Amino acid sequence: MSKNSAVQKRHSVLAADGTRVAGVQSRMEEEFLLEALGWMMKSRLYDQRVIALQRQGQFGVYSPGMGQEASIIGSAMAVDPARDWMVPQYRELMATVHHGLPLEVISAQYLGKIGPARIPEGVKVLPSQVSIAAQLPHATGLAWGLRLRGEDAVVLTYIGEGGSSEGDFHEALNLAGVTQAPVVFFLQNNQWAISTSRRVQSATPSFSLRAAGYGFEGIEVDGNDVMAVYDVVVTAVERARAGGGPTLIEAVTYRMSFHNTTDNPSLYRDPAEYQEALRRDPIERVQKYLAGLGLWDQGREANLTDELRHEIDSALEAAVAAPLPGPSDLFDNIYAHPPERVLRQRAELLDGQV
Repeated sequence: MSKNSAVQKRHSVLAADGTRVAGVQSRMEEEFLLEALGWMMKSRLYDQRVIALQRQGQFGVYSPGMGQEASIIGSAMAVDPARDWMVPQYRELMATVHHGLPLEVISAQYLGKIGPARIPEGVKVLPSQVSIAAQLPHATGLAWGLRLRGEDAVVLTYIGEGGSSEGDFHEALNLAGVTQAPVVFFLQNNQWAISTSRRVQSATPSFSLRAAGYGFEGIEVDGNDVMAVYDVVVTAVERARAGGGPTLIEAVTYRMSFHNTTDNPSLYRDPAEYQEALRRDPIERVQKYLAGLGLWDQGREANLTDELRHEIDSALEAAVAAPLPGPSDLFDNIYAHPPERVLRQRAELLDGQV
């Protein structure tokens, strides 16, 4: 397959200028699209707010999802929080919120508050993973286990294109193919593995082509098109739920911000490339489309922005007010049933506190 033929197969619904691609239908109706836009805006507003806090020394190292909101939200809206599981990496924060993880819990984690950062019971989200691709074997194992138990559930897991070079990526996809595990591997190709360009990471014209080597389907989608992302993930989830096995989805997008708050992309990124990415902004694309339908205007944008900022402020205030960790946090939430030696160590430490 040539590079051009791979690009031609990329699924898209909304063009960069906010117009519909001719002849392409979508399963996402306009009311649902308005909801998706709200989540995308919330993701970016949260990013902007906590980056400012981090610069003031009030927040931990943070990896924003700016420019990738369509991939993050479109995929999250395609799974059912009541029965499906989500296994994130570290850039899908707002996807996990959509899946039921409270924003104040996530914020508490970045503030180093161990107890308040605990994932609540009933929320089907695994902890964020910073060690690249290490979450993928967990996702495959979880999906395989759900299948063996006969549960009507699917696992959606995330990875970046840089993570596809890790051994865990290949081992997880191979096992998923062998076991026909109900798992959707959602690969966000944001063009940069920290400062390493996608162009020197792999010779494949499309990361989605790798799925064939493991015996299941791969698809490439415009990752800045929330409608297209939603469509392909819904299809993959339905296939997995019906016993059709895994899918690898490559969402072609762009990281419009830094890798994390320790990074300076101006040292390695071409300014012209960034300007081109701005033209394909996933949020503006939806706003233009909805405005053309008479469903969006500056007044509605201002009102929603105020509402979302209030939600974010409330979550951050709750996280700040949550208790700081104490000595017992070294032992709590580690074992379901602590061994005697750990109980003795805990008692010795706490008895020595003044």
